[in-house]
Amino acid sequence: MRLLIVGPQGAGKGTQAALLAESLGIPHVSTGDLFRANLAAETELGKLAKKYMDAGELVPDEVTQEMVADRVSQPDAAPGFLLDGFPRNIPQADWLTGLLDGMAAPVQVVVLLTAPDQVLLDRMLARGRTDDTVEAIQRRLDIYHRETTPLIDYYDGRVVHVDGVGGVEEVHQRVLDAVRSH
Repeated sequence: MRLLIVGPQGAGKGTQAALLAESLGIPHVSTGDLFRANLAAETELGKLAKKYMDAGELVPDEVTQEMVADRVSQPDAAPGFLLDGFPRNIPQADWLTGLLDGMAAPVQVVVLLTAPDQVLLDRMLARGRTDDTVEAIQRRLDIYHRETTPLIDYYDGRVVHVDGVGGVEEVHQRVLDAVRSH
C-alpha cells in the first residue's frame, strides 16, 4: 500500500506515521530522516543538501525529490511505503505523481491528520523548543494552510480525514480504521 500522511505541525504525523508503517509492514519514508541519513552517510545528495543548509538556504525541491525517488525505488518499498513530510505543495505532488505513475505505483491513500490550531499551538509550545514561539508556530501554520491544504483537493477521492486529538493509541486506531476502510 502506498500512502501519504499530511497534516500541520503538531498534529502527530511523525508518531502516527511510524505506528502506521509498522502496523502495515511498510517503510516509513520521512523527508527529515532522509536528510539526516544522506548527511550522515555523506552521499552526493547529502553533500549538496549540506551546502544549502550551511548557507542558511532552503534545500531545493530537486534535491529532496532525488532523495525521495532513491528511497521509494529501494526493494523494501516495492510492496508499499508511507511518505511523511512530502509532498508539501502542488508542484511537489505533480512531481511525485509523475514518478509513481512511471513506476505503475500511484498513491492509494492520503491520511489527513487534523487538529484545531489552538491544540496544535498548545502541543508545540509544550515541546519547549526554542524555535517554537507563538509567532513562529503561527507562521508555520499559515504556510501549511496556504501551501499544503490544497493537496486535499489534489488527492480528492483518496483522502481519509482523521481526528488527531486524543491519546496516541486512540488516534492510531482511528488512522488504521480509516486506511483499512478506504
